[in-house]
Amino acid sequence: MPSHKDALVGKFESRDAVIGIVGLGYVGLPLMLRYNGIGFRVIGIDIDSSKVDTLNQGKSYIEHISGESVSNAVETGFEATTDFSRAKECDALILCVPTPLNKYREPDMSFVINTVDALKPYFRSGHLLSLESTTYPGTTEEELLPRAEEGGLKAGEDIFLVYSPEREDPGNPNFETRTIPKVVGGHTENCRAVGEALYKPAIDQVVLVSSTKVAEMTKLLENIHRAVNIGLVNEMKVVADRMGIDIFEVVDAAATKPFGFTPYYPGPGLGGHCIPIDPFYLTWKAREYGLHTRFIELSGEVNQAMPDYVVSKTMDGLNDQGKALKGSKILVLGIAYKKNVDDMRESPSVEIMELLEAKGAVVAYSDPHVPHFPKMREHHFELSSEPLTAENLASFDAVVLATDHDRFDYELILEHAPILVDTRGKYRATLKNVIKA
Repeated sequence: MPSHKDALVGKFESRDAVIGIVGLGYVGLPLMLRYNGIGFRVIGIDIDSSKVDTLNQGKSYIEHISGESVSNAVETGFEATTDFSRAKECDALILCVPTPLNKYREPDMSFVINTVDALKPYFRSGHLLSLESTTYPGTTEEELLPRAEEGGLKAGEDIFLVYSPEREDPGNPNFETRTIPKVVGGHTENCRAVGEALYKPAIDQVVLVSSTKVAEMTKLLENIHRAVNIGLVNEMKVVADRMGIDIFEVVDAAATKPFGFTPYYPGPGLGGHCIPIDPFYLTWKAREYGLHTRFIELSGEVNQAMPDYVVSKTMDGLNDQGKALKGSKILVLGIAYKKNVDDMRESPSVEIMELLEAKGAVVAYSDPHVPHFPKMREHHFELSSEPLTAENLASFDAVVLATDHDRFDYELILEHAPILVDTRGKYRATLKNVIKA
């Protein structure tokens, strides 16, 4: 009789395995579509019944994922459910749940822990559990391992544990789930071999590392690298502004160097689920080892200060017109965290809106990708996207360009905005009504 490892590897190779995707958001949904598209039966598990109902109707709730692709998946066997007992039917359980920060900027592991606890009664021999959520090094061993073995199963023999960080980039047309290399670390060599077999049919390049800790640290390094470099260029933006220098021109010029330089561009702060959050996962865990990650934390402080900087520049612009921020009507352009997507996770635009409102401004927004301000865990605005017309733009005291969507009419905005605060370098020429922030 083959071992659980060999039997599971064989199932993945023959595509007879059932894939369970737990968490059907920006990470889980593309992964579901990929496995469904190559012939695996996929069961999606999510606590949000509205998401489950939408998917089972063959519709998408993420802008860059078409309803047609979801409908095709449903027609070819995909089903979504809120019933965690369906985990028994799955051979692989891939966890794609949020890992945010709490109000103290410390890791909030409740989504991972609650999800594993909900799955735990249904763990069985021959299960593979793969965590894709960003987290601190040691999570798989400290949180998943004891729960997986609680019922008497042995990791590496009966049940298999893998950490394989997600690398989704919503809205990026140059990469898709299949073409982004997949880092895989296992709790044991058997776990890693089963993890490799899981991802190999779906991903062009699987990158094996020696442990789950290495894979967890790899994800953090990737995003801390971006956070630190964006912090550097954001700090330089403030200095360059004081000196009357266009930082975007500087970055473009430096980018002509064919070696030793990678261009990063400043903005109103960091957004998305990973870049603003991941550095704090490492700084928090490093304290357990008596280490203080000053360099990483400093970049976090710089990036967190950018929304305040944007509000300050907006106040300066209004002041030059003899107006106070209090009582002024401010239109924020773009509330998604980056251009051409509807993803609002950790968007600095929302923080800018809250800061403006707290100082007495009357805040509105326009975003072609977000027609209505969604329900969010920490942010509440009863607003809908404003139409961008000449008359409407002129009715505001200031317009803040926070996210530079391609669908904006930039000439119209420039012509009719009384004061235009540009955080993205779209208006490079010196213009009397443009404030570079």
